[in-house]
Amino acid sequence: MSTAIEKRPWGTFQVLLDSKNCKVKQITVNPNQRLSYQYHHHREEFWTMVSGTGTVTLEGKDITVNQKEQIHIPLKAKHRISNKTNDPLIFIEIQMGTYFGEDDIIRLDDDYNRSSTD
Repeated sequence: MSTAIEKRPWGTFQVLLDSKNCKVKQITVNPNQRLSYQYHHHREEFWTMVSGTGTVTLEGKDITVNQKEQIHIPLKAKHRISNKTNDPLIFIEIQMGTYFGEDDIIRLDDDYNRSSTD
């Protein structure tokens, strides 16, 4: 299953798989952009960098994740990813849990002034 590319202020994502047990997305973060600082009640995430270098903030600590490297985002862990480079950052996100809706994004900080329901 492949869905349309969804645009966000920081870049795009495309759902590659949506099943009862997991959801898989390809996410592109535009140069010098970042996602909101957030957490989830119902899912953990596994991120694999495909192209570029991401700076992952996990529970307030910055971690550099390069191409071919992976990082685990535990359930309810506060996190975000930033692209501090001049090239697009592409990564695969595998969500595992009991619910995968976009309304399970609890935003703590957002550069684009979105609420948890945007």
